[in-house]
Amino acid sequence: MTGFSSNTKSFRSVVAALLFCLIGPLSADNSIDNPYLLDDVLDLYIEDGAFPFIYARIEDANGRVIYEHEAVDEGLLPGTEVDGQTWIRIWSMTKLVTITLVMDLVEDGVLSLDDPVVDYIPEFRDLIVATAADGSALAAAGDAACPLRTVPMAATMTVRDLMNHTAGFHYAVTGIDCLDTLSAAADLPSASNSAEFIDRIVDIPLIQQPGAGYYYGTNTTVLGIVAERATDTSLEELVRTRITEPLGIRGLRYGLPDGATLLPRFTGNDGALREARPGELDIFGGGLPRYDANVELYLGGEGMLATADGYADFLRVFANGGRLNDFTLLEPETIAEMTAPHTLVDNPDGHNGYNIWVTRETEDSVGGLWLGGGYEGTHFWIDPVRGFVAVVMSQIHAVPEAGQDRDNAFREAVYEVIVTR
Repeated sequence: MTGFSSNTKSFRSVVAALLFCLIGPLSADNSIDNPYLLDDVLDLYIEDGAFPFIYARIEDANGRVIYEHEAVDEGLLPGTEVDGQTWIRIWSMTKLVTITLVMDLVEDGVLSLDDPVVDYIPEFRDLIVATAADGSALAAAGDAACPLRTVPMAATMTVRDLMNHTAGFHYAVTGIDCLDTLSAAADLPSASNSAEFIDRIVDIPLIQQPGAGYYYGTNTTVLGIVAERATDTSLEELVRTRITEPLGIRGLRYGLPDGATLLPRFTGNDGALREARPGELDIFGGGLPRYDANVELYLGGEGMLATADGYADFLRVFANGGRLNDFTLLEPETIAEMTAPHTLVDNPDGHNGYNIWVTRETEDSVGGLWLGGGYEGTHFWIDPVRGFVAVVMSQIHAVPEAGQDRDNAFREAVYEVIVTR
């Protein structure tokens, strides 16, 4: 069963006209005859039991909503309405906020991407790196790597390594049991503050030498602590005073606002949706970010909350060349640097900028889009050529097979409607 907000219904009647204003005229025989087309794509994932809810929002560079749609499984969330103001756990969509903050600090000369991380976190001077028993790299060794052998960190870890996920930090899901067990035991999200977080993470071996290659992990969380140490200011205050307040963004923050609640956590671990049990969201080994307003640990890779409206506002900074609401956050050259090829450059589908996936043009897809997402079913993209941003929100871990193509299918439908036609 699906549920629709009254705002969604009102937008349906003008979707075609607004897209005409944004993109330009569509051919007469390929105009949007059915403004429900995109709704149908999303509704199917609810009907198939793949998501507890989906809320999608597309805004042009000026913040005008050109499409939004809500679909809710009433069996899982009876009487629940999800809209652009609903607070969502965004997990790794936090990373782009932290990276943007750090690039702002780089522009101001507070940091350099080539700075050694130990200049800000001297506790890292004695980090160790895990290898297989025969000395081969763990990242390629799999479970056969246990028992672990460790060697001293021999390469200089830089701020750029943290940006590029080449520093060697990892989550508790490497598939190497003896390494994941150490990560789980550290229970990083329960640390009381960043100092305790550092005290815990130093006892977990890196999965590779800094600079050895791309390995997705807690690098951006460490990056946020570098920003704190460089400025003697909490990450929460840095984000608030340098990004959200100057830009006028209300729906992006650390800590749940007074009176607000969060939606339940769902999982498809058993092939069908149900509420997740404690420990099932295991990226940290079972521990989870905390969202109380008084929490003093700010996880720069995982810990923010956002509304779809607020995160779309943040993304519009990139659609507007670094500006929003008459405030310049980043220079265009900085955005070009953030989206330039840095890692995974040989991938046929695109490349990684600074934690932004940039797509390549293929026969089946539009190229040049900037994509990202989060652990509980959140997704976004920025179209810098056509000047719009899109956010797709849900809250689910282990998406059932029927829902695993959602993001690609929805993007393809959007471009079938507004570009191909």
